[in-house]
Amino acid sequence: QVQVVESGGGLAQAGGSLRLSCKVSGIISSINEMGWYRQAPGKQRELVAGTTSGGSTSYADSVKGRFTISRDNAKNTVYLQMNSLKPEDTAVYFCNVVRKIMGRRYDYWGLGTQVTVSS
Repeated sequence: QVQVVESGGGLAQAGGSLRLSCKVSGIISSINEMGWYRQAPGKQRELVAGTTSGGSTSYADSVKGRFTISRDNAKNTVYLQMNSLKPEDTAVYFCNVVRKIMGRRYDYWGLGTQVTVSS
């Protein structure tokens, strides 16, 4: 089993910063991708940022230049540094971990952490 636990959410003012952390434990072999998704009320969950075991990163257009994803393999932790926050960044942020084993994909999710940005 893989356990995924997010932390670091909270309330911030527009223009402020927050840093989210996602700690992964359990069977952590074959982890390929780690990423952050978010879901605002009444909207679908969307990919915010992702990183692969090879070190490549990707971002949603809405957060490029403001958010940075990083990964500490020694700590089995992935971070999301969020700067220049906007009210539209308000959402529940979920950490996603992907394991790929013999051609099959296994997704693991945390319970989410609330981020609220006030104007």
